[in-house]
Amino acid sequence: MTVVPVHAPAPHVVLLTSPGAGHVLPVAEFATRLAADHGFTATIVTYTNLSSPAHNSPLASLPPCVSVAALPEVPLDDLPADAHVLTRIFTVVNRTLPHLRDLLRSLLDSPSGVAAFLTDMLCPAALAVARELRVPRYVFYTSSLISLVSLLYTPELARTTTCECRYLPEPVVLPGCVPLHGADLVEPVQNRSDPVYPLMVDLGINYLLADGFIVNTFDAMEHETLVAFKELSDRGVYPPVYAVGPFIRSVSADAGCKHSCLRWLDEQPEGSVLYVSFGSGGSLSMEQTAELAAGLEASEQKFLWVVHFPSDKDRSAGYFGTSADHAGNDPLSYLPDGFVERTSGTGLAVPLWAPQVEILNHPAVGGFLSHCGWNSALESAAAGVPMVAWPLFAEQRVNAVLVSSDRVGLALWERPSSATSVDNDGVVVPRGEVAELARELMVGKKGALARKKAGQVRDGAEMALAPGGPQRRALAAVISKWKAPVMTDDNHQPHGGTGAV
Repeated sequence: MTVVPVHAPAPHVVLLTSPGAGHVLPVAEFATRLAADHGFTATIVTYTNLSSPAHNSPLASLPPCVSVAALPEVPLDDLPADAHVLTRIFTVVNRTLPHLRDLLRSLLDSPSGVAAFLTDMLCPAALAVARELRVPRYVFYTSSLISLVSLLYTPELARTTTCECRYLPEPVVLPGCVPLHGADLVEPVQNRSDPVYPLMVDLGINYLLADGFIVNTFDAMEHETLVAFKELSDRGVYPPVYAVGPFIRSVSADAGCKHSCLRWLDEQPEGSVLYVSFGSGGSLSMEQTAELAAGLEASEQKFLWVVHFPSDKDRSAGYFGTSADHAGNDPLSYLPDGFVERTSGTGLAVPLWAPQVEILNHPAVGGFLSHCGWNSALESAAAGVPMVAWPLFAEQRVNAVLVSSDRVGLALWERPSSATSVDNDGVVVPRGEVAELARELMVGKKGALARKKAGQVRDGAEMALAPGGPQRRALAAVISKWKAPVMTDDNHQPHGGTGAV
C-alpha cells in the first residue's frame, strides 16, 4: 500500500490596513515579502470607507498568493463635517468590527486557517476580535518606535495631567527616547476638548491586547529606544517589539519611462537638487504655499517640488484625496503668478504625485524638504539623503524630533518658538527662513554634517536588510511563532497568545 504524503497548506496571515498611502504601502511590502521569502499566503483587509484608488494603488501589483478583501461601507453621516481625520478612521474601525469578525471566522474555517492577525497602528480595536477568536494578534506599526512609546504613554499622561499637552511645563522623558516637549507629542492629543482625544487614550490601552509589535524601524534609527523597549517587555510591561524595517518599495527599473521628472533630474548636476514633498496627505495653507514658493526661488537652489492643493482649514486635507474639491483645477495654478516661468531654469514643479523612491535614489538629489511621515523618513534614510523636517500633523513632529536629534542627525529642524505647530493657527514659515533652510541643507556646514550622518544611517539600513542582518533575525523570530504547531480546543479554534509577555 502506497501512502501519499499530505502537505499542509502554507501558513496564512491576515493584515488589516487603515486608509492612506502611508499605511497601505508598507503592509503591501510586508505581505509580499512574507510570501516571497517565507512561503506564506496572506489576505490584506482594507476599508471601503475613506479609501481612494490612488492610496490603494500598491495593492494592484501583489503576488498571486496575497489577496485583498474590503470590509463593507458603514454610515458616517452622523459625524460632524469637521470631524478629525482620526475620529473618522476610528469610527469606521469600530463600526466594521462585526464584518471583520465574520471574515476572520470564514478564514479560520478554510484549510489554511489563520496563523496570525496583524492590525494597522490605527486599528488596535480590532485586536479584541482576534482575541475573541483565539488568533495570535500583533500590531503592524508603520511609524517610528518612539511614536509608539509616546502613544502607549498617552493613558498615563491623561491620568496624571490636566493641562493641554502643548503647555506641559517640562519635556516628557520616555525610556530610551529623546525628550519630547508637550507640543512635540502626536497632534491628536494636543486638544483635550476634541472628541478624538479620548479615542487616542483608548488607542494606547488597546495596544496592550497585542501579542507583539511589528515595527517598521531599524537599529541605526532607534537603537536606544529598541534597547529600552526590550527591557520593558522582558519585565512584562509591554508586549515584545520586532524591528523588521525598513520596509520600503524597491527602485523600479522602468520608472524613467513613466515620469518626466526623472528625465529632468538626469540633466542636473550630482547632489544639486532639493526635493520638496509633504506626502500624499499633507496640505499647506495658501499663504504658506506662497511663502514656500518665494523661499525656494530666493534660495537659488535647484528644486523638484511635488505640489498639492492648498487648504486653509486642514493640514491633513489631502489624506483622503482632495481632487473632488478642486475639480478641473491644476494644483500648479495655486502657485504665485509667474513662479513656474521664473524658476524654469532651476526648478521643476510637479502636480500631485511623483515616484519618490526613484527620486530620492537619483544622483542629482542632494536634499529632501519633508513632512517627516515615517515612510518618507525611511526612504530618505535608505537613500542616504539628508532632510529639512517640516512636520504638519499626526506623529510627524515626534518623527522630526527623532531624525533631527544628535542620535540620528539626518535632518535640520528647529522647534517653532510658538507652542503651536508649524503652519497651524496662523503660524507661517516666512520665505526668508525657507530660503535659509534650503541653502543650509544644500551648501551649508550643517547640511554637510547631515549629509555625512545620512550616509551612516544608509549603511545601517543596508546592514539591517542584509542576509543575517537584524531585520531578518527579528522577522525570523516572530515568523517562527506563526509557523509553530497550533493547539486547538474542542471547537477547533486555535489557541492564540503566542509571543505575549
